[in-house]
Amino acid sequence: MIKITLPDGSVREFESGISGYDVALSISEGLARNVLAAKVNGQVVDASRPITQDATVQLLTWNDQEGKAVFWHSSAHLMAEALEALFPNVKFGIGPALENGYYYDVDLGGRSFSQDDFEAVEAKMLELARAKSEYVRKEVPKQEAIAYFTEKGDEYKLDLIDGLEDGQITFYSQGNFTDLCRGPHIPNTSFIKAVKLMNVAGAYWRGDQNNKQLTRIYGITFPKDKELKEYLMLLEEAKKRDHRKLGKELELFTFSEKVGMGLPLWLPKGTTLRERLEQFLRKAQVKAGYSPVVTPHIGSKELYVTSGHYEKYGADSFQPIKTPDATEEFLLKPMNCPHHCEIYKSKPRSYKDLPLRLAEFGTVYRYEQSGELHGLTRVRGFTQDDAHIFCRNDQVKEEFIKVIDLVLYVFNALGFTDYTAQISLRDPENKAKYIGADEDWEKAEAAIIESAHEKGLRTVTELGEAAFYGPKLDFMVKDALGRKWQLGTIQVDYQLPERFKLEYTGADNQKHRPVMIHRAPFGSLERFVAVLIEHCAGNFPLWLAPDQIAVLPISEKYADYAHELHARLMESDIRGIMDNRDEKIGRKIRDAEVHKIPFMLIVGEKEAAEGLVSVRKHGHGDLGSMTIDEFEAFFKKETAESLAQNTVAKH
Repeated sequence: MIKITLPDGSVREFESGISGYDVALSISEGLARNVLAAKVNGQVVDASRPITQDATVQLLTWNDQEGKAVFWHSSAHLMAEALEALFPNVKFGIGPALENGYYYDVDLGGRSFSQDDFEAVEAKMLELARAKSEYVRKEVPKQEAIAYFTEKGDEYKLDLIDGLEDGQITFYSQGNFTDLCRGPHIPNTSFIKAVKLMNVAGAYWRGDQNNKQLTRIYGITFPKDKELKEYLMLLEEAKKRDHRKLGKELELFTFSEKVGMGLPLWLPKGTTLRERLEQFLRKAQVKAGYSPVVTPHIGSKELYVTSGHYEKYGADSFQPIKTPDATEEFLLKPMNCPHHCEIYKSKPRSYKDLPLRLAEFGTVYRYEQSGELHGLTRVRGFTQDDAHIFCRNDQVKEEFIKVIDLVLYVFNALGFTDYTAQISLRDPENKAKYIGADEDWEKAEAAIIESAHEKGLRTVTELGEAAFYGPKLDFMVKDALGRKWQLGTIQVDYQLPERFKLEYTGADNQKHRPVMIHRAPFGSLERFVAVLIEHCAGNFPLWLAPDQIAVLPISEKYADYAHELHARLMESDIRGIMDNRDEKIGRKIRDAEVHKIPFMLIVGEKEAAEGLVSVRKHGHGDLGSMTIDEFEAFFKKETAESLAQNTVAKH
């Protein structure tokens, strides 16, 4: 007999060899019908795999993200079976699950594939799904695997097998299709009830442009047709909220081929938005004891060699810049932390000086391939709201908790109230990826775990997602459409202080190494603004909106009063425009609505004569007439509420 511990902490005894499906069946038939896979001792496996020793078991369904991943990976195999039936001699690369859906890289032997082919593939997939074919796992020796794909003539699978050894190779078969795959998979194809191919693109084999370009086919599937329809509706809403579309319509930013791909140009309204965000965080940072610093846009190559960044990320940096006499090499700054280490080192430090908190809105540059660039979310030049805290060992936990408080303050003020904290730790099976002593890593990981627990954060733990120099806490934020974005991050680092030989004099009059905490609540201003635009569909909180009001005179006769009104409001720090165009008032109102300006102040004969404004609120309509004093008081109240309304967070 073996003991199975379930997520609720209950322990049940079963005969050795029981499967996850059988465990589910012992609980209820309804649960068994919905089990897609099982998570046994932290590893996701087929629901049919035997369990032969005491284990913790989680039964994965469509409600679990890992269950969805198994479902979509199985769907990639189903699509491959359909493609093989429709296009004989097709060859297959890889077909992983994505956050939403899956793709498969295929070689169609020179045949083109377009959206015109989608309907036939979808129909074939549904036909095959109805056959209720089981996904069958088989362990095979390397020579057998080589023989199978040699006979099939699939050089891509042979390339994948080349790096594997006996005992590591498994085949999965369903229906008439067999694939090289680690798995796991859903029990059978009948779970897949709704299919949609989404896109087709080119992709070089193994991401190397020197290799052959394959056809990458993206798709998504669901266990119910209703869920597919809801997903497609969500995509339509996402298109309306696309930050690239709204960024153009709201005149926030632009790109220029002459300036260079991935290098955003901030327009006046976007710059105002960006500066308001900076001012908001600067004010919070001053209260929290941070000192502002500024560092250059370039740094000596030796700086990044010392930090270890050049060895790890040299390929992602731009080519070194050499001085005219070729005696020095510089890099466009890929990160701010080495510069801050040198600021710390600029004078002797005492234990009484710590913690030292240095903050900078520092612009950095990293090379991204042109095909990976995407609006403001993936760029080559971006500004981080970077700060580094240098502290003693006994201060790490307290400082970490203070940073969590700052991150949550930022999120709540901007309407991001649904988030999960991802604890990113080392991969214990691949410690060679990381620098530093095990003891330091253990202390840093413990500080993060304890801090997150004390703050009551909803957390997930991901092994292998730590930075090369230390573990971190990443905040995964859900937007208004339920999409997840990684925004704020906090990292504990024992390595850079060692590499830069940073010191402070302790109370014992001996030299000690400080600990370094990296943090960026926004992550980068570019990415944060992109996510914020899509989250609020361009309807920014009143305190943040680039233009808070639009003064709209009904005709030129009331322009003088409109100008006086606009000037007075600007003096009261109420930002906005005056639309003095020779247009009808209806057109002016429509344009202000399109530009999502929160308040429209319409002035005509009555308003000019009596010192009033007729107020319209974006999305709400007419609010009636007010005196200027009344509007200013009303506006201040609305502004305060726009900052305070998100005080309760779901975390």
